[in-house]
Amino acid sequence: MTGPSSTPRGERPGTRGTRWETVLTSTEVVVPDDTWDEEPPAPNRAARRAIARKQRGKRNSAQR
Repeated sequence: MTGPSSTPRGERPGTRGTRWETVLTSTEVVVPDDTWDEEPPAPNRAARRAIARKQRGKRNSAQR
């Protein structure tokens, strides 16, 4: 018995006279954007560090 071949084989030629019948359907669901009733979620670490870096820049320029 031989193992699987590592060389891919081409597609088989189609049968004459047959057609592929395709039906296009949409599964997109619209989600309303009013999901946050209270306050938005807390920023992640990268966002917190960027905010702190911006605040440090303002503080340093005010001291000069």
